[in-house]
Amino acid sequence: MFERARAVLIKEFKQVLRDPRMKTVIFISPLIQILLFGYAANKDIDYIPTAIYDQDNTKESRELLRRFTFSKYFVPKYYIENRQDQDYLIDKGLTNMVIRIDRGFGRDLNAGKKAQVQLSLDGSDSNTAMIILGYANTITSEFQYQEMKKEAESKGLLAAGPSVDLRERAWFNQNLISRNYYLPGVIASIVTMMSLLLTSMAIVREKEIGTMEQLIVSPLRPLELIFGKLVPFGIIALIQAGLITTFGVLWFHIPFRGSLFLLAFSTCIYLFTTLGAGLFISTIASTQQEAMMSVFLFYLPTFLLSGFAYPINNMPQLIQWFTFINPMRYFLVVVRGIFLKGVGFSVLWPQLVPLFIIGIIVITISALRFGKKLA
Repeated sequence: MFERARAVLIKEFKQVLRDPRMKTVIFISPLIQILLFGYAANKDIDYIPTAIYDQDNTKESRELLRRFTFSKYFVPKYYIENRQDQDYLIDKGLTNMVIRIDRGFGRDLNAGKKAQVQLSLDGSDSNTAMIILGYANTITSEFQYQEMKKEAESKGLLAAGPSVDLRERAWFNQNLISRNYYLPGVIASIVTMMSLLLTSMAIVREKEIGTMEQLIVSPLRPLELIFGKLVPFGIIALIQAGLITTFGVLWFHIPFRGSLFLLAFSTCIYLFTTLGAGLFISTIASTQQEAMMSVFLFYLPTFLLSGFAYPINNMPQLIQWFTFINPMRYFLVVVRGIFLKGVGFSVLWPQLVPLFIIGIIVITISALRFGKKLA
């Protein structure tokens, strides 16, 4: 039994590795993806082109503007003098925010009145606009506090009343770098896509070139054929996960605080699902084109409902229920927990158990269906 399965396994490795294009897909494609995610998929906003529309031009308005422009976020690109310029810059996407200070700002501030400042933001990207607004609120709140403090000191009042000293501390990702959050998830993304694609297309290719009939009449049993077909692609997926981990840690300095063995073990459990799904797709597809389209049809909802890009808690309740049958949801929690938090099996077992159950169910159903196709 093992000799026959080993023969199929060796055949699959030779067939995959002798194709130069397939080598590129297996070994170069993951590195390209991690480079793209590392440099392009970055939600850290540290460059905000800003337009300044200061009609007051007093020391108070200039002090407020100085706090904006001397921060590490807001970069003054334009100084405008009318409303038309403001609309033009925002419509053209040349600026993310316009700071408008009307006449009388300094006078109202010195008189103890409410002084108004208008911030006009480009809200086409709501996430970016909310982050910019948070930065702006922090700067204006600090400016307001300093002005109130100066007024209290000038009147001989106690400048230091009851206050809250808020000191922030972010665990696991101290500098709140979004790259550290996204890159571990690239392992789940690439392992899912590659194992699905390679498994389904390899088996369908046997149908297209007519060698599947030869395998059916051979002494191979269905279980031996399944083992010989799936194991090579599982090993390739593990190699890809290792490449991504090594490249992410050494090149992008992603923290890896957990167990490498636990990461490999969790990936093996997750591969039960992806390899099983690829095997199932191969039973319903007749051509490699059909297999490829079926893979993308399976991958897209799996990716969107995994929590990779969008928080699951923000989804509608009905959609959140569907995510419980999505294995990628559990695997992402495991990978990020190992990378960023350094947690072990005692913390991650609530994710690993359902992941294992889903994997066993998927690969069993797929193997039974594949066995019937061979019978």
